[in-house]
Amino acid sequence: MFEIGNSLREARVRQQLDFPELEQQTKIRSKYLQALEEEQFDLLPAPTYVKGFLKNYADALGLEGQLYVDEYNSRFVTGEEDIPLRPRDYQRRPQALGPRLETRGVMLALGAIAIVFALVIGAWKWGSNGNPKVQGINAKGPSIANQRQHKAARPLVRLVLTATNGDSWLLVRAGGVQRFSGTLPQGHELAFTRRPNLYRQLWFAASKPQNLVAKLNGRIVVIPGAAKGRPEQLLVTPKTITKAPPGI
Repeated sequence: MFEIGNSLREARVRQQLDFPELEQQTKIRSKYLQALEEEQFDLLPAPTYVKGFLKNYADALGLEGQLYVDEYNSRFVTGEEDIPLRPRDYQRRPQALGPRLETRGVMLALGAIAIVFALVIGAWKWGSNGNPKVQGINAKGPSIANQRQHKAARPLVRLVLTATNGDSWLLVRAGGVQRFSGTLPQGHELAFTRRPNLYRQLWFAASKPQNLVAKLNGRIVVIPGAAKGRPEQLLVTPKTITKAPPGI
């Protein structure tokens, strides 16, 4: 007869091992290892866990684990334990219900397949016999996708005007609609975006074009008349800025 806890503790201290290290080795939490050393077996979930943990811990310390289990059984186990329950009715019910559940699952699967098959047949008949005219699907004329593609084919114009050398009065129009009219202070900028066509041109005029820097689609372009400080009516295209034709 020997003391289980003291023997384990002495072996651990003698080998200069700590609980975290032993926890990694045995996969047993440190608090349970400490409970074994203190013989506080009631802190463990069940006697079965005590025996398993005790054997693994003793083996990890180089001791004979089975001797510690036998010592625990002789001192702390008083009768039979861990008697498994055998509810015969409970075990028979799943076996009785098994065929029914399988039959029900097969019926549900067959029903789902029949519904899908019916939907496919109905869709085929609808598309082949009546050929209904649905706007935007099979009607004549440009589809929505073609309209979007045509719109995307027109180049985008993004104009950014920055007053760098001083203030400048601006008038900006797009498609005949005034977008801006006023003074652009030095250090400020205005941005305009447009997909121009024949009826939606981007146009602007500046009182002091020499004070402006124009950036068109991310690159700096020359403003006509800016070198001489002469105001001009200007037309913005996707690639450049030109003098606007008369009457625009």
